[in-house]
Amino acid sequence: MKFFLDTANIELIKEWIPTGLVDGVTTNPSLIAKEGGNIKDILLEICKIVDGDVSIEVVEKSPEKVYEQAKQISNLAKNVIVKIPFAKEYLPVISKLSKEGIKLNITLIFSLTQALLVSKLGVAYVSPFIGRWDDIDIDGMDLVKNLVTMKKNYNFKTEILAASIRNVIHLQKCILYGADVATIPPKLLDKLFNHPLTLQGIEKFDNDWKKLAKTDLFN
Repeated sequence: MKFFLDTANIELIKEWIPTGLVDGVTTNPSLIAKEGGNIKDILLEICKIVDGDVSIEVVEKSPEKVYEQAKQISNLAKNVIVKIPFAKEYLPVISKLSKEGIKLNITLIFSLTQALLVSKLGVAYVSPFIGRWDDIDIDGMDLVKNLVTMKKNYNFKTEILAASIRNVIHLQKCILYGADVATIPPKLLDKLFNHPLTLQGIEKFDNDWKKLAKTDLFN
């Protein structure tokens, strides 16, 4: 499974890069709006420091404008993935861009059929939104499970990018169900490292070592 960092904060990305865990970054208009500053400069810097795919979303609305902006975004860097929200009117645009070799991430996927339609068009990623289903008391993980089955049934190359991950349970189920990618907010990624039994084990090892009164391992 690949881990994408869900942020447009350059300092956070730089903090996580040395761990070797960051396979890419996903951004959206909301995340970029939080950062302020020159949008193009921020996006170019992210593409420069990340050795992996960087999703950048269109903000235009009409299909013609979406196509033009998608082309502009794709030219920013070699590792850019153009993010387009699912909509019927965008399907001809998505089809055309895919045929032109532009890698796409279709976002705001909430159903199996939506994902199938754009997978047939050869997009790089589909992004099912898990947490937003949970917000209306429906288990969003069922969608991820169904998408994995769909991909296997039809041998689609499109990768399943689990988005709107709100907690560790979401991530654990993504792992078990076989999602290709999980895009994770930095705060949630932090929570993966601390387990009480691990901390207790380290403390016990340290205390036992101190009882030996040794200065190093071999003397």
